[in-house]
Amino acid sequence: MGSQPFLAVDLRNTINEGFIPGPRIVASGPGISITGGHGDLNNFSPQTRVSMFPEERNFQIADDASQIRHVVRAQVKYGVDVIKILATGGVLSKGDSPGAPQFSFEELKAAADTAHMAGRKIAAHAHGSEGIKNAILAGIDSIEHASLIDDEGLRLAKEHGTYLVMDIYNDDYILNEAPKVGLPQENIEKEKMVGRLQRENFEKAVKAGVKMAFGTDAGVYPHGDNAKQFYYMVKFGMTPGQAIRAATSSAADLIGRSQDVGTIEPGKFADIIAVQSDPLADVRALEHVDFVMKGGTIYKDLRQKQ
Repeated sequence: MGSQPFLAVDLRNTINEGFIPGPRIVASGPGISITGGHGDLNNFSPQTRVSMFPEERNFQIADDASQIRHVVRAQVKYGVDVIKILATGGVLSKGDSPGAPQFSFEELKAAADTAHMAGRKIAAHAHGSEGIKNAILAGIDSIEHASLIDDEGLRLAKEHGTYLVMDIYNDDYILNEAPKVGLPQENIEKEKMVGRLQRENFEKAVKAGVKMAFGTDAGVYPHGDNAKQFYYMVKFGMTPGQAIRAATSSAADLIGRSQDVGTIEPGKFADIIAVQSDPLADVRALEHVDFVMKGGTIYKDLRQKQ
């Protein structure tokens, strides 16, 4: 859900062609942003560039509906499975507000329509309530973060069948690690504001019966710690079964792969993990995976070492 162009696509293809072992990857390109928004390189001199491509081949910045359609089509051309658009400001960027909209409803609709015409799903990074509601009404498939969603936004998400993907573990990690890595105070204050409200709104979303899928913002913290979010999902309102379904059958439905993955039943890939104890009794059992099977092939089995 946010890759340099187009590393996730290359990794997906390398795994699918059998060159290296790995998971089933649903690959995006870089998140589409406005000039000066979350996703752009802010507060540096004009001479500073962090890009693998010249400006005329920018796969990330778009400032009107026409440019958005072009960037979406360019990303599809290079093989992405899903489009990510940054509908509001963010936490770990400079000079923008998490709650501020970045794109208008019309611009988000242009992105959604173009992605869907190409047979691609589209997700919107959105913290602020206005950006969330614009994204839902525009036909975006999922809202990532959804931190400041209000009651109207929850109602709209339920009415439209829009998934919320709320990363409620990483707040603790960011605030614990920020002093050690010298994270700017601007970012720390934004995280303090967003993290608390996101957890409160997660509880409201669970009670409202909104569709929810498991997503963790991994990369903000180390990959491999993703399962730590299960505990927080249960702490803030889900049953263990609901949290597990968010990561399996619901997630498969969101990405349009329910015919192949998400449940264990005849006709689907034999993608199975196993743990030592019952995660319905203690969901933290999922933090210690002892067995991994993908497509019927065993890739990890710690029982063999016992």
